[in-house]
Amino acid sequence: MIYAALLRGINVGGNNKIEMKKLKESFEEAGMKNVVTYINSGNVIFEDTVHSKGELAQLLARAIMRDFSLNIDVLILSRDGFQRIMQALPLHWRNDDMMKCDVMFLWEEIDAETILDALNIKPGIDTVLYVPGAVLWSVSRGNVTKSGLMKLAGSKLYGKMTIRNVNSARKIYELMQAALKNDSEN
Repeated sequence: MIYAALLRGINVGGNNKIEMKKLKESFEEAGMKNVVTYINSGNVIFEDTVHSKGELAQLLARAIMRDFSLNIDVLILSRDGFQRIMQALPLHWRNDDMMKCDVMFLWEEIDAETILDALNIKPGIDTVLYVPGAVLWSVSRGNVTKSGLMKLAGSKLYGKMTIRNVNSARKIYELMQAALKNDSEN
């Protein structure tokens, strides 16, 4: 099965530095196959047919602790789960000069539509959607400082999610699709 591991809080502000080449090696040593990393923020696409998602999260977090001495939360998404999130993402949403659009991938303990009630969503400024596994958030660049998104970093919920902009999320999914294609050709 094809998975994406999204690591929370690595290579941010000079903290929790992990070189992607070494991270790839760490995943391979942990038994993952066809490992591919994407950009420096902790996105790893890989194949595994042995472990459950929960087992993978624990196994990979232990590997990161062993190899980098860092206690990093690892969120595992199957290709199918990632696909459901990408299908819910409006096609016109982009992260560019006009829009700021993010995918907030959720850990299981906060993964429910009721999360929307706990977020500081500003009507007329923020567009926020829930899909199982994620919250999708869009705001125009001109309104970013007025957005409720700005208050998220200080909240308890922030520690139970990992955020990627929509461009990165789409690229991760594209890499997962390519891995699936490569797997079916072998």
